[in-house]
Amino acid sequence: MPRYQGPAAKRIVTPINRQGAKAMTRRVLTVLAAACLLGSVAPQAGAAAPPATWDGLSNVKSKRFDAAYVLPGSDFRVYTKVMLDPTEVAFRKNWVRDYNNDAMDLSQRIDKDDAQKMLNMVSTGFEEIFHKAYTNAGYQVVTQPGPDVLRVRTGVANLYVTAPDRPTAGRSRTFSDEAGSATVVIEVRDSETGALLGRAVDSRTAGDTGPFMRNSVTNRADFSQLFERWAKISVEAMAELKAMSPIPENPTAAR
Repeated sequence: MPRYQGPAAKRIVTPINRQGAKAMTRRVLTVLAAACLLGSVAPQAGAAAPPATWDGLSNVKSKRFDAAYVLPGSDFRVYTKVMLDPTEVAFRKNWVRDYNNDAMDLSQRIDKDDAQKMLNMVSTGFEEIFHKAYTNAGYQVVTQPGPDVLRVRTGVANLYVTAPDRPTAGRSRTFSDEAGSATVVIEVRDSETGALLGRAVDSRTAGDTGPFMRNSVTNRADFSQLFERWAKISVEAMAELKAMSPIPENPTAAR
């Protein structure tokens, strides 16, 4: 990856080319990423399509997520409250190492403390956005299990940030077609029994706006917008599951 040094240097980052990858392959990789974060059994890496079932859940043909699964026979109409678990976050494999290998000088490298601060910031921001989305949708967010409480577990996997905006000795700017990318994992369970009721995974690009200067401020705005999108479709999916309940043997999401 080329870098340009000097006063007011411009660093131009070319994102990974995803256009040639088939959508089905992306869905499989998304499921694999989710399985790694969840510690769950996943399809083989060479699989041509997401599995028909996953941990007892049936695949839902959804346009909202890359892959979605739900438990046939489950009834989501009883849930009027949600209990949100802390959001788990993980970088894309070797992202920190690869970024540091490309660093122009030592001051630009990301150490363990820097990486942990980024993970904590993403986790907190994601949780706040989901809390707001469910509250605005009429759900009471609680901290204790109950017969009408749905436990929602969320995770952000494969987190990739194009320009983490590290300080440098001189002025520098970073330009890129995107802010980064990530994969979301949303899992719902009955809060009292722990029964797994549904799971959805989705991979998207943040700040896909074309060549643009990237820094910590623009990154936060772009990823917040992405998290808001995921929160919105999560709430919409919940409404659809309630409308479909009790879930049929071969569920199909409307959109």
